[in-house]
Amino acid sequence: MAMKIKVLALLLCICICNNAIERAEAALSLSKDYYKQTCPNAENVIRETIRNATSFDPKIPARILRMHFHDCFIRGCDGSVLLDSTANNTAEKDAPPNVSLRAFYVIDDAKTRLESLCPQTVSCADILAIAARDVVVLAGGPNWDVLKGRKDGVISSANETRNLPAPSFNVSQLLQSFILRGLSLHDLVALSGGHTLGFSHCSSFSSRLHKFNATHSMDPSMQPQFAQSLLSVCPNPTTNRSAGAFLDSTSTRFDNAYFKRLVEGKGVFGSDQALFTENKTKTMVKTFAKDEKAFFRAFRRSMLKMGSVGMQTSDSQIRLNCRKVNS
Repeated sequence: MAMKIKVLALLLCICICNNAIERAEAALSLSKDYYKQTCPNAENVIRETIRNATSFDPKIPARILRMHFHDCFIRGCDGSVLLDSTANNTAEKDAPPNVSLRAFYVIDDAKTRLESLCPQTVSCADILAIAARDVVVLAGGPNWDVLKGRKDGVISSANETRNLPAPSFNVSQLLQSFILRGLSLHDLVALSGGHTLGFSHCSSFSSRLHKFNATHSMDPSMQPQFAQSLLSVCPNPTTNRSAGAFLDSTSTRFDNAYFKRLVEGKGVFGSDQALFTENKTKTMVKTFAKDEKAFFRAFRRSMLKMGSVGMQTSDSQIRLNCRKVNS
């Protein structure tokens, strides 16, 4: 496995060199002051919308952050995950990995307000990127200047969601997925820390609890008492599809508890706990578990980096309604 990581790291260097110019050009088109003249109150409107929604539903931060990740990992951060399916096309949001995404109405509310204030100006992709930053801050996490100026994509295909990292991936598979998006091993560990917010249904981790392999009935990387606690919640995942577990012990607060739990063998997803099985990722997990500020700095950098990957430069628009392409 260590050799695979080294090979993938080499591929990462090659990939970064090959797309460095493309990413640099994309980054140049983004600016923290993009709406300073055209819609100066845009970020305040989005922040207020997020706060209002969260006051009624404390799950909003986790849901918006996950939505942003799932958007960026398909065609870049282009708002394609927000598009509804049509008679001739099944969109990303209706594919199996995304059917549990919630809170699209929050982005709709922000868009409606901004269209009234600054018509045809603020993209849905930017709204989602700003909202993702705002939910992290609202949950006690780091702040950063979101670079803006994204355009909205016009393509959303359920078939492309197969490219999303799966909760059962090992480190090599995770790294390969990140490499394809111009992201590094360090980005992988930092961004995985977003799982400090949220909840998972049993279906995403039940394979670790039932007939794991020919040798073990349960995943041996799990702390035994923790495994039993999950098993008590998910004795048969097909009987209660709403059952599940929080991804860390402070599920509504953005902190480094997620990494502390990995050190203890209490990662819910196999892909989470896998980060503590390889030396390079294990070292980073330990660092973030001990130093929350280091995690916050790394997460901030990686979010900015992810936000500029795969920028839409053609076949794009400012959608008037985040759920459908302009006619």
